[in-house]
Amino acid sequence: MSIDCYACRLTNGDEEVPGGRILATRHWVVEHCTGPLGTGTLIVKPLRHCLHLGDLSTAEAEELGPLVQRVSAVVRELTGADQVYACLWSHAGWKPGHIHFVVQPAWNHWQDSFSGPGPSVQSAMFFSGATLDVAAAERFADKARAKLSEGNGRP
Repeated sequence: MSIDCYACRLTNGDEEVPGGRILATRHWVVEHCTGPLGTGTLIVKPLRHCLHLGDLSTAEAEELGPLVQRVSAVVRELTGADQVYACLWSHAGWKPGHIHFVVQPAWNHWQDSFSGPGPSVQSAMFFSGATLDVAAAERFADKARAKLSEGNGRP
């Protein structure tokens, strides 16, 4: 863990995560996003400080695919989203940072508010200055925790 790393501070409990830790596997942790990407956006990140996808251990890599699939299915089930984005983020100010996958619900009606889907939506959300509804994120985290615990033996 790196004290200079926001992701590590969240994992370590040094900074608050809305709804707390949702799930921890042997190598990964799932938390609600703390930024402006909306209620229901979850983060899947390695427990250890890791800057590059290619630096994952074999065990971490083997756990990743099934976990992202499972988290994505839960996000879709709980939100009724038309699509669920899953994308790797690892830069902060053009400096490699703790890798994390953003698992975000998206709806077709967003085309009325955003110029394009995917990265365009995420960029617009960051530039909007919107803040996270913490109470809603906490409620969502509780529901996601319950759903993800149903498959306890899986990554």
